[in-house]
Amino acid sequence: MNKETPSLSFVAIQAALRAGELLKKGFSTSFEILSKPGKQNLVTEYDKSAEKSIISCIREHFPDHSFLAEESGMARTSPSSIIWIIDPLDGTVNFAHNIPVFSVSIAACDGQKILCGVVYQPMTQELFVAEKGRGAYLNGKQLKVSSSADLEVGIFATGFPYNVDENPQKCIDVFAEMTRMGLPIRRLGSAALDLAYVAAGRFDAYWEVILQPWDMAAGILLVEEAGGRVTDYDDKRHDVLTHGTMLASNGLIHEQMRKLLKRR
Repeated sequence: MNKETPSLSFVAIQAALRAGELLKKGFSTSFEILSKPGKQNLVTEYDKSAEKSIISCIREHFPDHSFLAEESGMARTSPSSIIWIIDPLDGTVNFAHNIPVFSVSIAACDGQKILCGVVYQPMTQELFVAEKGRGAYLNGKQLKVSSSADLEVGIFATGFPYNVDENPQKCIDVFAEMTRMGLPIRRLGSAALDLAYVAAGRFDAYWEVILQPWDMAAGILLVEEAGGRVTDYDDKRHDVLTHGTMLASNGLIHEQMRKLLKRR
């Protein structure tokens, strides 16, 4: 009798846990750090080994699926339409500087439809999981976005691109304006965690000007399945296979935030 094929989310969870264990063991040890184009755009040997581990785990179950991973790029196979979007270590700069704030991000997509998403924080052992139409969960407990309807009582998160010194889309000006408004803003250094925290109701909104597919694919589904809203600055839904602006919120303050971001 043939074994039943496991679900996409089950395999994503196993791959994330396996990679997370590898990252946890490597944290605070000596390892090679290299630079990619852009200021403070780092890559470590653990980015690469974690990515290999994830792809190997998924291929054990789905050998005909394709991959879009941060370090190895696009690897297309046929005939399946499923593409796995992977960031093996989101928060490499934190990891490289012994700051325990980073995550593994894995999503499975069919075209523009994100079928499942997993974000795992190895140091806190927080496992965020979402399946299309089935909700979002943190370590088995269902998630729901915050109920804040007023910016004045919210808490927010953002990130900056590697070319922040060029002030793309006036991201520095927008940040300064929001700071002058007295809004509490956090910068974790991991977009996947920022989005997971919006889904968990810890942040009311998160924005950033340039995100890649592997930064946001899993997190988008987490936010949406937790009842939130995710668009670009022009209120359009993301093409998950491209990069662009990002606004994720509890939905209640989405338009207020979008107006602030567009005032540039």
